[in-house]
Amino acid sequence: MSTPPQHEEHEGDAPRDLVGVGIGPANLSLAALAHPLAELDAVFYEQRPGFDWHPGLLIDGATVQVPFLADLVSLADPVSPWSFLNYLRTRDRLFPFYFAERFHIQRAEYDAYCRWVAENLPGLRFGHQVDSVRWNPERDLFEVDVSELDGDGEVAALGRTYARNIVLGVGTEPYVPEPLKPLVEAAGVPVIHATDYLGERDRLLAAGHVTVIGAGQSGAEVFLDLLRHRPTGQERLHWLGRTEAFAPMEYSKLGLEHFTPDYTRYFHALAEPTRDRLVAAQWQLHKGIGADTIAAIHDELYRRTLDGGWPDATLTPGVHVRTAGRLATTKVELHLEHIEQGTRSRLTTDAVVLATGYRERPLDRVLAGLDPYMRRDSRERPRVDERFRMILDPSITASGCHVYVQNAELHTHGVGAPDLGLAAWRSATILNTLTDKEPYPLPGRTAFTTFGLEPRPRIPSARQEKTLTPLTPLADAR
Repeated sequence: MSTPPQHEEHEGDAPRDLVGVGIGPANLSLAALAHPLAELDAVFYEQRPGFDWHPGLLIDGATVQVPFLADLVSLADPVSPWSFLNYLRTRDRLFPFYFAERFHIQRAEYDAYCRWVAENLPGLRFGHQVDSVRWNPERDLFEVDVSELDGDGEVAALGRTYARNIVLGVGTEPYVPEPLKPLVEAAGVPVIHATDYLGERDRLLAAGHVTVIGAGQSGAEVFLDLLRHRPTGQERLHWLGRTEAFAPMEYSKLGLEHFTPDYTRYFHALAEPTRDRLVAAQWQLHKGIGADTIAAIHDELYRRTLDGGWPDATLTPGVHVRTAGRLATTKVELHLEHIEQGTRSRLTTDAVVLATGYRERPLDRVLAGLDPYMRRDSRERPRVDERFRMILDPSITASGCHVYVQNAELHTHGVGAPDLGLAAWRSATILNTLTDKEPYPLPGRTAFTTFGLEPRPRIPSARQEKTLTPLTPLADAR
């Protein structure tokens, strides 16, 4: 008979200042910036046994789409010991990096950097699953139930801790379109999400015909990797996407200003219907393909025409997968519709890679105990204020306790929510608010673009911001 899990409590129920749920890049950034704040008692829980960042997409040569300065800390604290440059220094790699002259690092290197931080930063508890968060009105604290997991992922012990503040950084999960869910869940024909690509690559390369679905960066990288590893003239690849083109990421310098605190504050102040319309319309800001990747695909396709003939690769945008099913026991049949033409066809393939992106992981399971206190918008999404705090009933917030969210506020803060470049700024904003101090002074202006005709939105700050003297219009100058 198995021994029941034991219940453990934190230091005689002494409350924590901050409990983090999930340890991805967002909460790892927060933990790194919280580390030097000695007065802050913080702990972060993650159910996985260790840090990993999209391990199935760490394809050789694939780069992070933001500059290396978008590490966990530098844009809030450039002298932090947890910066990417300090990681290089500890590895005696500063000079090689200097001569490499690379502004964008490889994904594998970013993952290695984050693992270095996670392995050396105190206050992180891997192998711990947060089961629920409740409000305890008698103590005016959040009550957090945690399961410690063994090496097999089974519950080994139960714990409970109390906290004044919670920060949710549970990240996203792979999205699988409804028509393809039964195929992904069934054994046999390989129908996988791109997040599992590297683990399945040998199987995919052995397949007769492979179809990649999804016209974003992940789909492009998977298609390019398969193309490079299949024989010339025998590629047997299809690449399909819903968008009307295999479109490049918007990467102009002024376009990138949509990923600044200035734009985030502007977006947050807009009406909810306007925000929803913008998120849908701005897909090319964060779901397009890097120009270098597009060029590499074209170069590889062109190289395969040098001896005459065309590669056996079909690239078709503007296609919707209506339904899908098994054909015999070894193939998949995709029923396609071309959105602009209105025509339909069928495609038989031996394997499918779904580069269909990610969706915010639902918060309902962890926050079910807080549901009566939560304020929601017209689409039942949590309302989030400008400082990344969920808007809760005053019976909670009047006590100074809050639930913060990271990378779950796309609907309130815009396309920069999942962007690594805003992680340090968001973490600093949270810590400034939570401590009621300003351990991390933040810039008053971050973009050349002035978004909107009204005065700039107020800068969230723990202290009163400085009063600026408005510029006198030239027409009124004497």
